[in-house]
Amino acid sequence: MQLQDEKKVFGGRQQRYTHQSVVLQCEMTFSVFLPPQAETEAVPVLYWLSGLTCSDENFSSKAGAQRVAAELGIALIIPDTSPRGEGVPDDAEGAYDFGLGAGFYVNATQQPWQHHYQMYDYIVKELPELVETQLPLNGKRAISGHSMGGHGALVIGLRNAERYRSISAFSPIVNPTNCPWGHKAFSGYLGDNTQAWQAYDAVCILKAQAEQGLKPLPIMIDQGEADNFLAEQLKTEAFVAVNEAVDGGALVRMQPGYDHSYYFIASFIEDHLRFHAQYLA
Repeated sequence: MQLQDEKKVFGGRQQRYTHQSVVLQCEMTFSVFLPPQAETEAVPVLYWLSGLTCSDENFSSKAGAQRVAAELGIALIIPDTSPRGEGVPDDAEGAYDFGLGAGFYVNATQQPWQHHYQMYDYIVKELPELVETQLPLNGKRAISGHSMGGHGALVIGLRNAERYRSISAFSPIVNPTNCPWGHKAFSGYLGDNTQAWQAYDAVCILKAQAEQGLKPLPIMIDQGEADNFLAEQLKTEAFVAVNEAVDGGALVRMQPGYDHSYYFIASFIEDHLRFHAQYLA
């Protein structure tokens, strides 16, 4: 971990690091907020996964999360959204929804993506092993995210319940096997076997786990009713239907008038941090 930048904010430290990722085979950058409590003790952590076109900087500069995280004593770890750098392939047409900035938090199985695009393993294994051995973190984890990152948070949290205490999401892509963004990303990264896609679809995972008698972690989702991606891409109603059918216990809040932007995230991030604080105590 090489510290690139540090700013004091709300008594804590907003930092930016680079490191060489073995999993992604490139140099990666991530942001960290350490609350003031981390000066004297190890603290719990919320991993935040950002959406399409974003990097590690969007959430740290736009969401306004540091004030409440400082009050609650929660660290924030904010990774990038895809591998980057020389030799890392991008969409041939430079599209925003595939390639650089659009890793979709999957382990790619198809060439030329397979070598670098292993974002699932990076988030679940490599990044936590790195930061939790070098920063004052106590091993209590929650996970959250927005849009593509909301998809990642739900999938990773549901599939790794032993690693996390709680899950939340803003405007998540909950049913990527059934939307254009998901079809494009999954066919490119995972190939034509649609059965394999289901391992990265929160609706499919929630249903399959219920059939196995598994109870999900506490989940909170906020979705803006004025989100222009809601009907075609996000498919919130599909998650609501399965959650109700299997008695999953997730809290899904539809927020009138709110869109897909960071103004929406900034409006409700305090609620999400306080939600996670219950389980990180």
